Amino acid sequence: MKTQPALFVSHGAPTFALEPGVAGAQLGALGRALRKPLAVVIVSPHWQTRGVEIGAASQPGTVHDFGGFPSALYQIRYPAPGAPGVARRVQQALGDAGIQASLNERHGLDHGAWVPLMHLFPDADVPVVQVSMPVDLDAAQAFDLGRGLAALAREDVLVIGSGSLTHNLYEFRTGAVEEAAYAREFSLWVRQAVVEGDRDRLVATLERAPHARRAHPTSEHFLPLLVALGAAQDVLPATVLDGGIRHGVLAMESYVFGAQVGIDTAGSPA
Repeated sequence: MKTQPALFVSHGAPTFALEPGVAGAQLGALGRALRKPLAVVIVSPHWQTRGVEIGAASQPGTVHDFGGFPSALYQIRYPAPGAPGVARRVQQALGDAGIQASLNERHGLDHGAWVPLMHLFPDADVPVVQVSMPVDLDAAQAFDLGRGLAALAREDVLVIGSGSLTHNLYEFRTGAVEEAAYAREFSLWVRQAVVEGDRDRLVATLERAPHARRAHPTSEHFLPLLVALGAAQDVLPATVLDGGIRHGVLAMESYVFGAQVGIDTAGSPA
């Protein structure tokens, strides 16, 4: 039986699609280094619902759920197929974990899903199933949602939590240019917990980490990390992809839980 690791990616601003930088190159290298999965199951904070919903479209559309960005962004399509059979399997796995979920055959892929996936799998040849985040999700529940998805990893499905390691939209919109020290300090605290495999510390990040309230005035972009953590068969070994800090405040760090993958600083497999 083929087992996949679990992945947390920082998807940054929508312009990450046009300006991949170091983080995009690293995700591209990671996609080439990992064994191609049967499918991707991805959780993004840009699809929030009252309960858990699972995208079951056979051909999910590309959702441009943002405004005020360059027109070229709205022309991008990510035509990966859906996987209705995998969606039903996700529903079963979550049900076995005591999490009720419904299938949604209309929802497409929001930018928290398709932007990082276009770097990871640029050929759009891996089927994708998106799972929504409940609007009232907390840290413990995010981890439990990941645990409910963990069975999929043993079936060659790559579970991805897509969020942002730091996400202060007010500071982003005011046009910060120089790197904010708090974003680096928060990121290093989280990274240490990741490389030490400290699940409890990671689940308590928003209560214990330095500058947590400033790094995440709201929690929804951090919670996908806990989904990925819960979905991992093994937290260690872990791979850290330090994608730097964009716009002064958006940390682009990503993590692979359960696999050591060599990626050089240029974004190529080492």
